Amino acid sequence: MPCPFMGSLNQAFVRNYGSVLMKQYGNFCPIISRNFRTLGQDETKCPFIQNTNTIVADAPKEMTEDIVESARPYSYDKFFNEQISAKKRDYSYRVFRKVSRLAADGMYPQALEGLDNRRVTVWCANDYLGASRHPTVQDAAISSIKSYGTGAGGTRNIAGNSQMTEKLELEIAKLHKKPAALIFSSCFVANDATLSTLAKILPGCVVYSDAGNHASMIQGIRNSRAPKHIFRHNDPNHLKELLSKSPEGVPKLVVFETVHSMSGAICPLEEMCQVAHEYGALTFVDEVHAVGLYGKHGAGIGEERGIEHMIDIVSGTLGKAYGNVGGYIAGSSLLVDTVRSLAPGFIFTTALPPPVLAGSLAAIRLLAGEEGRSLRAKHQAIVRYLKLSLLVAGLPQMPSVSHIVPVPITGADKVALVAESLMKRGHYVQAINYPTVARGAERLRFAPGPYHTPEMIDSLVTALIESFHENNISFNQFLVNGTCRECSMEYKVDMPYEETFKYPMIAT
Repeated sequence: MPCPFMGSLNQAFVRNYGSVLMKQYGNFCPIISRNFRTLGQDETKCPFIQNTNTIVADAPKEMTEDIVESARPYSYDKFFNEQISAKKRDYSYRVFRKVSRLAADGMYPQALEGLDNRRVTVWCANDYLGASRHPTVQDAAISSIKSYGTGAGGTRNIAGNSQMTEKLELEIAKLHKKPAALIFSSCFVANDATLSTLAKILPGCVVYSDAGNHASMIQGIRNSRAPKHIFRHNDPNHLKELLSKSPEGVPKLVVFETVHSMSGAICPLEEMCQVAHEYGALTFVDEVHAVGLYGKHGAGIGEERGIEHMIDIVSGTLGKAYGNVGGYIAGSSLLVDTVRSLAPGFIFTTALPPPVLAGSLAAIRLLAGEEGRSLRAKHQAIVRYLKLSLLVAGLPQMPSVSHIVPVPITGADKVALVAESLMKRGHYVQAINYPTVARGAERLRFAPGPYHTPEMIDSLVTALIESFHENNISFNQFLVNGTCRECSMEYKVDMPYEETFKYPMIAT
């Protein structure tokens, strides 16, 4: 007999929640209480809900199938297994190598790899200048642990705002020539929290995002739910075209990076800022892969080109060239205070611990001085040597004018095999594949530093050639009789290491 109450509900709803409804209201139903022969001690309940495993003999087949189906719990492990299996099939599954980087004198940039602690040379760390193992930075961190302990004790609002936190923010603001700065637990959080907050609270804000932006900026824009437009990577003309169609008087954010982490490209910073300001937009510029490495004091591409004043909001990291962990933004006092007061990603996150604060402060001051300038010069020289060595060997490399040296190897399976071959030969570099880069744009990403030597690079290039051959990957020779096929420029390929300081950075 159809029930007028249950029959009026959606079938899927009844299938999922019918048992609950019958348990609550079954004793009010005359059909259940009088005409059904019930099972169990409770004579007022429907036999179908006494036990999910009990099936009435004369019930229609489709009803019993629904009951059995609703009794089965969702197979979570099966779903997770399918997801992981798919990642493994397309070679995008992430394998974290067991690598412990060494910090002792004479050991850096080597590491212990695997369970047998085999020594390898690290080529892909973003500790670009070795600040993490510098004695000045280490001593500052150790001293702060002895004075203040290892942890912050909570958020800055609850546990207290340490003097070291304020000193670090003042130093960052001074570095970027801004009135104020704010530090976060990471630069991912800095980008996400700042962009999501500003784009959300500015009335009618429209965001213009570079197509090559980092996932942290994309996530912040997405979380703001503000309307967005994506302009072609490092293309100020396309940006101008999009901005010209925007309504006047509407708040706008233009978001981009200076140094692209995966290609090594450097943006046309001045042109991008000029276009943004022409249409009344604020510029949000990510200098994560530039701070510590460019400019007289290591403030990044903005300082190197003398246009820091054109950047409205700069974001940076303490976890790469500065050798610690954490991220930050710098900008006007009112803007920074607004983010400090409204961004959940800042408000509800535990503050950076004392050793990180002290180590970061020491690293920024170190790299802003003469030793920092010396390290940057050595860094650029060793980068030039690697690029030239790859060119002479005929190995592929993507055009890069920065310290990042990408070697393209198409196919997630192929790039993983080459990375494994290199590891067997004592060189650690991580294969880069989807979703970090697009499918078909796989690569090895080399980040040589001032503590790598020409001998290490010679060994690496030999290992690369052997790895290409071992995995049946062909490569073309780009240099014939001292002449580059790409640009017809002649280079002195047998120059000593010291002479590379006199030459501009080389890119194929």
